[in-house]
Amino acid sequence: MADTIHWNNIEEVRAEALVCCRCDLCYGRTHVVFGEGPSDARAMIVGEGPGREEDEAARPFVGKAGKYLDRLLEEAGLDRETLWVTNIVRCRPTRREDDKLRNRAPRTTEIRACDIWTSATYHFVNPDLVMCLGAAPAQALISKDFRIGEGRGRWHEGREGRLTTATYHPAYVLRLRGEDRRSIEEQMLADFAMMRSELEKLRMAA
Repeated sequence: MADTIHWNNIEEVRAEALVCCRCDLCYGRTHVVFGEGPSDARAMIVGEGPGREEDEAARPFVGKAGKYLDRLLEEAGLDRETLWVTNIVRCRPTRREDDKLRNRAPRTTEIRACDIWTSATYHFVNPDLVMCLGAAPAQALISKDFRIGEGRGRWHEGREGRLTTATYHPAYVLRLRGEDRRSIEEQMLADFAMMRSELEKLRMAA
């Protein structure tokens, strides 16, 4: 992908992505949710796809799941403002149920269509670490057979050899109750703490 990059910076990539129609998700969106953060972020968080609130605001992780993510990051000692936050697809995937539009996981064809923006973001932001939230980004960026329950808690060689790991998606955790939720939340906090620790190592080595 780097050999075919024709943009000069991440903002040129964003400008082109905002009018993207590489898959059918473009027909139902309100906005493209490209991603946000410092253009030289050392770490990137990649979710599955925008939800209703994100589609309306054109920003990733601003709804209930986003607020929950912010709390977990803060508890783990991570500052969201230092991270690049995006999704593996940048338009809201939906399904109709009970005459209402519901969020759904992105399809493989949609992820492939959006990969040009993922690759360009890797190229320009150039993160050292990548944290995937949920199965869809983990299977796209680590391994197609990746399972969160088996692979979380350690670093893997992901795309382009970058240190990549995965944890549960905040929206999934919000659907849990009682001990199940407490257990998964503890695992997520440990995963984010692992990211913080690795970032500290990188800063000390710089």
